[in-house]
Amino acid sequence: MNNRPLHLALIGDYNPDVIAHQAIPVALQLAAEALGLKVDLQWVATDSVTPLEGFDGFWCVPASPYRDTEGAVQAIRFAREQQRPFLGTCGGFQHAVLEYARNVLGWADAEHGELAPRSKRAVIAPLSCALVEATDRVRLVPYTRIAEAYARLDVQEGYRCRYGINPQFLDALLEGDLIAGGHDSAGDLRAVELLGHPFFVATLFQPERAALEGITPPLVIALLKACQAARA
Repeated sequence: MNNRPLHLALIGDYNPDVIAHQAIPVALQLAAEALGLKVDLQWVATDSVTPLEGFDGFWCVPASPYRDTEGAVQAIRFAREQQRPFLGTCGGFQHAVLEYARNVLGWADAEHGELAPRSKRAVIAPLSCALVEATDRVRLVPYTRIAEAYARLDVQEGYRCRYGINPQFLDALLEGDLIAGGHDSAGDLRAVELLGHPFFVATLFQPERAALEGITPPLVIALLKACQAARA
């Protein structure tokens, strides 16, 4: 058995004032302790994402817009194509959808509406109601990886975001291997995952926040389990 610590990349531009950035190392520590693992974390700024080969898994973290959108998309593409376990939360969710639209669906003109609000293909657009320091119910889709991680279908999670999937493109985005993982109380999509990948899950909510209350986030345990399994 390989006892080398898992090497995890945190893709994003670290800011100690961001609550999610405070929570993520705590969440990973709690999950690692629960699994009896050691985890080495490395914050990888979006304007310096290479090399990526040495990482066992990737977490694209909140607090976008990033310094380099293309760098974040590049890291997500690497995780997707190289079958490396991936978790995206908040901004990571948005950019995972953007990467999929550009590089799987072939929508070269796909954009993030925060950076290109006039784009004809802004797959990420302002939410009808901003979710800043909000908590809401999420209904998970049965038999998905995210539902398996939580071991239940109804969860309460916290948000800090103003952008989500543009409803105009939702059906087309979900026609292939990108599938719905969860919806909020209004029925809006709040989690996705990728079929045919060992672990590729993204949530608009921030499950890491629970760690600041001493709760080990189930999705973080699932991420580390996937990293461990991929290396076995």
